[in-house]
Amino acid sequence: MSHLDAQAEVRSYHQRTKHGFDRYASGPGFMDWATQPDPFRRYAGAEQIPLPLAADRHDALYADLFQPGRVPEQPLTLETLATLLELSLGLSAWKSFGGDHWALRCNPSSGNLHPTEGYVVAGAGIARLEPGVYHYQSRDHVLERRCRTDWPFAGLLVGFSSIHWREAWKYGERAFRYCQHDIGHALGALCYAAAVLGWKVRLLDNWGDADIARLFGLDREKDFGAAEREAPDLMCGVGPRFAEPVDADRLLQGLATGRWQGQANILSQNHSHQWPVIGQVDHATLKPRTEPACAEVEPTPCLPTHCEVRAADLIRQRRSAQAFDGVTSIPANALWRILDATLPRPALPPFDAWPYPPRVSLLLFVHRVVGLPPGLYVCCRGESMEDGLRQAIRGEFEWAPAENCPGYLRLYRLARANAQRAAKQLSCHQDIAGESAFSLGMLAAFDEGLNIGAWMYRRLFWECGLIGQVLYLEAEAAGVRGTGIGCYFDDPVHKLLGFSDTRYQSLYHFTIGGPLDDARLQTLPPYAHLTR
Repeated sequence: MSHLDAQAEVRSYHQRTKHGFDRYASGPGFMDWATQPDPFRRYAGAEQIPLPLAADRHDALYADLFQPGRVPEQPLTLETLATLLELSLGLSAWKSFGGDHWALRCNPSSGNLHPTEGYVVAGAGIARLEPGVYHYQSRDHVLERRCRTDWPFAGLLVGFSSIHWREAWKYGERAFRYCQHDIGHALGALCYAAAVLGWKVRLLDNWGDADIARLFGLDREKDFGAAEREAPDLMCGVGPRFAEPVDADRLLQGLATGRWQGQANILSQNHSHQWPVIGQVDHATLKPRTEPACAEVEPTPCLPTHCEVRAADLIRQRRSAQAFDGVTSIPANALWRILDATLPRPALPPFDAWPYPPRVSLLLFVHRVVGLPPGLYVCCRGESMEDGLRQAIRGEFEWAPAENCPGYLRLYRLARANAQRAAKQLSCHQDIAGESAFSLGMLAAFDEGLNIGAWMYRRLFWECGLIGQVLYLEAEAAGVRGTGIGCYFDDPVHKLLGFSDTRYQSLYHFTIGGPLDDARLQTLPPYAHLTR
């Protein structure tokens, strides 16, 4: 597929999957519980390596993660790998209501459906783990060995794939978007978990999707059969330090003598709906090999967090609020810290893994922030982003610097007003957008991204997911709670700002406030079902 054809496919998909006041994107229209996917992928017949539950052995505070060098580098062992996976892709709790129970995980997911699967490529030098390719099965906290082989490298790679059906079962054609959000969240979760160990994450952005699929065995037809397929997404180098860049060809050559095992489970015995447009946009956004990206990031100060909670505890307590109380406010200084944490910085998680320049700015609906008048605001996450937004947003807005806000945050008030009704309406009439302390939309430089390649479409959503993961953890650190909002009215948001083209598109919404807990739900420990 040519660059122009792929870009046209992406634009067509994006337009047809927009929600509007007069129509929603195509979806199933009802919940077909009989076909609800199994939330856990397993590989029958694969050797299982039980992992220790080791996260509680690490006492780094959440605040320590933002002071370079504060957390000592841990050695790369089976135990530290287990902690990395537990705090990034593992279970955080079980919920129970009536006769139903379901798992929550450390990485957020649209509808708690979890399309993201995690894989480990273990090289030489990891204590108590033989080299090979492994799938992480989060329910039982085990590694399933997919391929036994020797590698021409020492270290650790971690990568993700997506099972689009898990989201499409509920959300239909818009599901591809949500899968990309979840990849961004998972990458952020991996970065925070690595920081607990004093490690870094490097996105191997030069790899092609075909490389990742082959390395994980996702292209092995006989290992999947009738099971739902997985789409390759990303590969990362993870550990206390990095040596030479990981060469994809050398690793793939090591598969020649590899011995594969395991049969993927079928998640739904039948699919009541088919969404061919998801396969089409997935094909259009396949990434070829590229030159490594290396973005120059503007140096900025960093506001400290005053959260003295252990990082592992904060990560596992993260939840998506289902409702807000409509009264809780936060101080302006808390908002400054939250916004500060979304800025790209090469030495701090999670953007230390992100090799691209920032392309997402924030449109804020401020409701209850002490010291900041209610209204509509915009936060430009980079110096180069401000001019473009000023040109695209219609001229009658104020662009007044937010009172007492650090200048480098580039937070501007567009209009002083009660924005609760607008926030609720634009987020598919959901109360959580208006009953919070503030909500926001993420405005991506859409044309700029697609002009690089259609594959950047996915990465625009990943950047939004990374920001979302920051917002989730910073909300917990501030004593409140966040919720990602995938359902919003796309073009009405653009109309509010006066956008007349696709230079910018809203790709994700989010909201933060005082949560209302449902006392009917029982919370159970994440791994009490394990006997080891």
